[in-house]
Amino acid sequence: MSFKRLVPSAGLAVGVTCLITLAMAAMIKQDFTPEDKPEKLALEINPVAVDIKAPPPREKPQEVKRVETPPPPPIIERIKSPKPTEPIVDETGEIPIFKAPKIDPTDYIITVSDRNVEPLVRIAPIMPPRAEKSGHCNVRFNVSAQGVPYDVQATYCTQSLFERATVKSVSKWKYRPKIVNGRAVAMTGVENKVSYRLTDERGNIIPE
Repeated sequence: MSFKRLVPSAGLAVGVTCLITLAMAAMIKQDFTPEDKPEKLALEINPVAVDIKAPPPREKPQEVKRVETPPPPPIIERIKSPKPTEPIVDETGEIPIFKAPKIDPTDYIITVSDRNVEPLVRIAPIMPPRAEKSGHCNVRFNVSAQGVPYDVQATYCTQSLFERATVKSVSKWKYRPKIVNGRAVAMTGVENKVSYRLTDERGNIIPE
């Protein structure tokens, strides 16, 4: 059954193939006529010359009229005052002679009131590098008739490391000496307090 169906199909395919072949052969037999080549195209840019109008001539600047200088202001005559006719009077006259006063040293006495020692110069102590907080020292010393401290002793210190710096600083101080009956004398038992203020990085004082 399958062979009988295949034979008609094969015949049909052969017939179609023959028809296509004959059609192609007929097309090939026709004479080939080449087409005419198109003429070269030439383009012209701005074929017409355009006349550019020249700008109108600039107007000539008007001539500056000559300005006449105005006349100077009128001079007003000033009234002249008459010169004085009276002569100059010389009132200096002769220098009066004064007698020099006589001063007798026995007629007066210069006295100086009594007083205690008075500070003149106080040198601040040097903060010990090992100090970790603020502190103070109480000192007792004598002042000579020349105003120089001596026998300086630290009676109390919040930290022992402040004692040496305190004694060294007070020894350099200067005083007005004590006056008794107009004479400078030594004074004993002078007491004072030397304070040390230590600050942190923010500037705040570290308490004792």
